[in-house]
Amino acid sequence: MTPEELADRVRDGELRIHELEEHAPADVAAEARRLFVASETGTDLDTIGDYAFEAADAEPNIENMIGGAQLPMGIVGPIPVDGTADAETTYLPLATTEGALLASINRGCATMRAAGGASARVLKNAMTRAPVFRTGDVVGASETVSWIRANESRLAEVAESTTSHGELRGVTPYVVGDNVFARFAYDTKDAMGMNMATIATEAACELIVEETPAELIALSGNLCSDKKPAAINSVEGRGRTVAADVEIPRDVVESYLKTTPEAIAEANTRKNHVGSAKAGALGFNAHAANTIAAAFLATGQDPAQVVEGSNAITTADVRDGDLYASLTCASLEVGTVGGGTKLPTQSEALDVVGVRGGGDPPGANADALAETIATAALAGELSLLGALASNHLASAHEQLGR
Repeated sequence: MTPEELADRVRDGELRIHELEEHAPADVAAEARRLFVASETGTDLDTIGDYAFEAADAEPNIENMIGGAQLPMGIVGPIPVDGTADAETTYLPLATTEGALLASINRGCATMRAAGGASARVLKNAMTRAPVFRTGDVVGASETVSWIRANESRLAEVAESTTSHGELRGVTPYVVGDNVFARFAYDTKDAMGMNMATIATEAACELIVEETPAELIALSGNLCSDKKPAAINSVEGRGRTVAADVEIPRDVVESYLKTTPEAIAEANTRKNHVGSAKAGALGFNAHAANTIAAAFLATGQDPAQVVEGSNAITTADVRDGDLYASLTCASLEVGTVGGGTKLPTQSEALDVVGVRGGGDPPGANADALAETIATAALAGELSLLGALASNHLASAHEQLGR
């Protein structure tokens, strides 16, 4: 059937809008939906329909597809990062609609280059899934927790049988009355790993139910915690826990950031630490989510997980007259295989960083991406703190016309 015929059948109630791929190729189904939506809403969807990927290739990533969303994409760098997985200067594509953001990050990158470069390290890799069980009473809860702690190797064997890559790092049980939460943590190599962790945990839950008084209520009990602000992710981490730091000579601070190490350190303390504490914030940083969100959109990460990515703490202090600054991201959830990383635009962006696909050893590419993003985010922190300390924030936006 033609797109027009399919759209007419949807309009007449003969087909549901999600059934079109059963009657036509993916690109035809998408065009039919555009025709239907355009007629129903009186809109022009020509730009949405002008996308560069194969509709069939996007089927794992979207339902009821009508086209593609385009965002301006720019580049920052070179980013001078010495990391465990990425010991070279690289560029990072960023997709955003916020003017002045990339200019600011690039200023921070230039500052770090002039200082001799930054360092970054992935400190922990643990994607989590935390099911919740009902046990009837605290006696049953205690019995369940004791069994989980005594049988972690059995749980690992069952969980790892579902994946060729994931490894169970540990299971931490928590009790609230007759509720038992079991927080499973996995090394997911180069995958972000949420689906991997979910499937593996489901298999492990079957064993827990067989061997204990516990009844599974929900495969996710929100103690994971995925796509929600949560202190447990700030403390225990989720995905990649990664830190980046740099020491900048005083003359470089004055030349590139137009201020002093003392002024940046004070602005960081009063804004990022005291201000964030007063606000009850989980992230103690200036705007790390800005860089992380733009990197996620460009490289095919799950944008909703910027919530966890903003769990970051910026530090700044004066050392022998120079500036030391760091950014530690507790829960940066990134991957270089699976999900949106397979789409053409995002694959090209990962190629720019040099991390598309699986790494050697497994996990090296995702580590390198995490270290690059954290270092770029630190560059953004330095530049914004410099603008605030020198009273240049508003004038910078005015100068760039944003």
